[in-house]
Amino acid sequence: MQKKADISVMGCGWLGLPLAEGLARSGRRVNGSTTSEQKLDMLAQAGIRPFLINLSDPELNEQTLVEFLQTDVLVLNIPPKLRADGGESYLQQMALLHRALLASPVSRVLFVSSTSVYPELNRIVTEEDTSFTDDLDPDNVLLKAERLFQNSDSWVCSVVRFGGLVGGNRQPGRFLAGKRDLPNGDAPVNMIHLEDCLNILERIISQEKWGQIYNACADEHPTRREFYEAAATALDLEVPNFKDMEETHFKLISSQKLKDDLAYVFTHPNPMAFF
Repeated sequence: MQKKADISVMGCGWLGLPLAEGLARSGRRVNGSTTSEQKLDMLAQAGIRPFLINLSDPELNEQTLVEFLQTDVLVLNIPPKLRADGGESYLQQMALLHRALLASPVSRVLFVSSTSVYPELNRIVTEEDTSFTDDLDPDNVLLKAERLFQNSDSWVCSVVRFGGLVGGNRQPGRFLAGKRDLPNGDAPVNMIHLEDCLNILERIISQEKWGQIYNACADEHPTRREFYEAAATALDLEVPNFKDMEETHFKLISSQKLKDDLAYVFTHPNPMAFF
């Protein structure tokens, strides 16, 4: 078996690939997983040891997963696909991975999550506000997955809950362009740029900030109307139309804990400057 890696990045997509590339450039031994056979050469050329792993594949090669998990740190970056079955298959995949981790040398897990774990409380929201999720959305799939990896005596887990992901090939002007009668135009957006995502993950790893939960969103929170109209205009697309509403439902995510603990200053603090 090949020498143990320093870090394994599960899910080398929009976020995981540039993260793994940056970690490899810094001199770390990095394993990277993908569900696409076409990506294997690209990972190898970037100095990443490539693994073809699809946790939903009933013919998954368990030995491949064992070798991928020969590492000190696992970055778990697999966003759930909730539309098909409400997230049931995702939780099954996470349970499979959890069982494999128990037999691995992994001692630290960095779980990439989302601010979708929070309900709309119409106020500033902090990391402790998942207590309301337990009451209002007890079947929240992401929160169940987070806790699966947090509640372990075999490793220590940190969770990063990112806001809306923007940057690279994710152009927000395309998200709502031309749509009509959209709700909550006056609600604040909670966005984060790819560059800040990468900086934050790398800083958690380098500063050994384990056993923590962090929200991660840009400092500024323009309204949905302001943000998506400007984003569409920047791409010369039809601006979306928001209907007038007597009541706005929202959550305004605070990243203060992250900024304090990591001494972090956002590179892209204002989403209106993302495009």
